[in-house]
Amino acid sequence: MASTATPTTTRLATFDRYGPPEVLTVTTAPVPRPGPGEVLVRVRAVSVNGGELALRAGRLRPFSGYRFPKRIGIDLAGEVVEPGNSRFAAGDFVWGLLGRTMGSAAEYVAVPARRLDHVPAGLDAVRAAALPVGTTAITALRDVAALAPGERLLVRGASGGVGYVAVQLGKAMGAHVTGLAGADNLDLVTELGADEAIDYRGPADLGRFDVVLDTVGSALPSFRRVLTPSGRMVAIAFDLDHPLRSLGFIAAHAPRRRRWVRFFSGNPTTPLLAELGRWVRSGALRPQVDRVFPLADIAGAHRALERGGVRGKIVVELP
Repeated sequence: MASTATPTTTRLATFDRYGPPEVLTVTTAPVPRPGPGEVLVRVRAVSVNGGELALRAGRLRPFSGYRFPKRIGIDLAGEVVEPGNSRFAAGDFVWGLLGRTMGSAAEYVAVPARRLDHVPAGLDAVRAAALPVGTTAITALRDVAALAPGERLLVRGASGGVGYVAVQLGKAMGAHVTGLAGADNLDLVTELGADEAIDYRGPADLGRFDVVLDTVGSALPSFRRVLTPSGRMVAIAFDLDHPLRSLGFIAAHAPRRRRWVRFFSGNPTTPLLAELGRWVRSGALRPQVDRVFPLADIAGAHRALERGGVRGKIVVELP
């Protein structure tokens, strides 16, 4: 439950220069004062996402600039401390995302109420934190790709943070799901419900697919070639080693009526989080936590994700 007295300072993860995981430090700052429409949340857990690694390493400099220190963290699970005029009450267990900003890796965070929802019963903070970015998979498959029952879905990066949700969601939507992952993670992809689990370094001929969900970003032309004539490809990442080439390819194929490729970046609000909760309560989605790190070792959490081979989500706990 929420504390009876809110402290004046909060621990949080920041970095004051671009670089390897070691640039991350845990420092203190005043507890934020929620503004209009915001809720103060005592964060209990966050997950680590690929975009945060790219930001910290300086691979997004054209977008992120050179103003420091920078904060880290996209999603969260925790308890409402100050609900303001929202529909929440103090002590409510909530999950959510900050949208297109970062900073959830902190003990206390002011979050727009429209980016929060109640956590389904039965989930603790660590498992709840492994799911909010799954809203990206919901929108990508349902709204962007319009995945239909009986269609063939290929999930690239099927054991990763968005991919593991996409595999489960694709099955729940009635698709035939093929998941690409590393050899060590094929058992997990099968357990998640994939009809086929294939080593991404394996056979060149994968067959043809109605929908490709790409969470990796590289070699996009090769994966467009596996689309059926009416196929659709949704990329949630682009090639950071060749960003102009990657984004140019997406832009060139986005307007096509057939075999199109479109880029999607999640920006969820409460209705989408509520839908995520309904999928969880129905039993169609379950969290998959790879490892848990304390906030003091957030650099270790980043190193673990960078090494690859992750089975689901890396979670940082703030008890």
